[in-house]
Amino acid sequence: MKYKLGDFVRFVDEKMEGFITRIIDEEMIGVTGEDDFEIPVLARKVTLVHGYEAAGSKTVATADEPTIPQAEFKNKGVYLGFVNDAKANSVVHFYLINDTSFQLLTTLTTEKHTFKGEYAGIVAPGSSVKIYSAQLADLQLWPKFMVNVLYYTTQNVEPPAPLTITEKFKAKDFAGSKKQLPVLKEQGWLIQLDDPDFIIDAQQLKESFYSSTEEKVTINKPAREIDLHIEKLRDDYQFINSAEILKIQLDYFNKALDAAIVHQLNDVVFIHGAGNGTLRHEIQKVLSKHPKVQTFMDALKEKFGYGATRVVLK
Repeated sequence: MKYKLGDFVRFVDEKMEGFITRIIDEEMIGVTGEDDFEIPVLARKVTLVHGYEAAGSKTVATADEPTIPQAEFKNKGVYLGFVNDAKANSVVHFYLINDTSFQLLTTLTTEKHTFKGEYAGIVAPGSSVKIYSAQLADLQLWPKFMVNVLYYTTQNVEPPAPLTITEKFKAKDFAGSKKQLPVLKEQGWLIQLDDPDFIIDAQQLKESFYSSTEEKVTINKPAREIDLHIEKLRDDYQFINSAEILKIQLDYFNKALDAAIVHQLNDVVFIHGAGNGTLRHEIQKVLSKHPKVQTFMDALKEKFGYGATRVVLK
């Protein structure tokens, strides 16, 4: 197949266009348009539209290596960065980021029943190269990734030992807040490959990327208005089913209510949204039985509509 994730395509038989957000098989792809609705289509029924560059695709070709004073020569700064596509947010691009003064001879191989070479090339100093793209929602189906890096310079500098990194990513690895990536200057997730203490395992990735639910909902003194919308509580909400979302929201609500009681607030407003009313019903069921709750009612309708509950505490 000639197409890859993130490509911008136009339908042959219809006045439609969009970005490839899924490779279904050798013949079928998924295309997402401006309405964010993914349409399965035969690959032969679309054509590639040239001229679009994915987020962070500021790659630099190798050139004559400039002479760098030894005191300014950067020995460390090899990263694996992950950036959502600017137009197709469900697609994530992998970048090998070289923030060192070395040229990096880099390969990426994937393993899923069979091995497949995905990228081989030279990443110039202070540049980045996109080495892979994948559908973020299909993360559990991603293959195992094997990255190999060799250092090269014409200057009188001893190169570090080659890097060999093997990892199978999980959803929790992308659950933490994004940060600005070096070189790319884009928001995304980041792993430093040449950290001397770097060992890729589940625990370290959790510490690097993931702020657990308990960390996110630990609050000293709550605000007067507490937003329970799931996108305010978790960065990985797109991976979570409706039952788990409700549990996270109720856990946050209960801890915030306890904190309001501990800090002896007179009242507090919980913003739960209108939606289908499930969260509102569950919250009010708890409030109706809570010994420290004097009363509760719909919050100011002019501001919240029917999407918030005001709780008056004893």
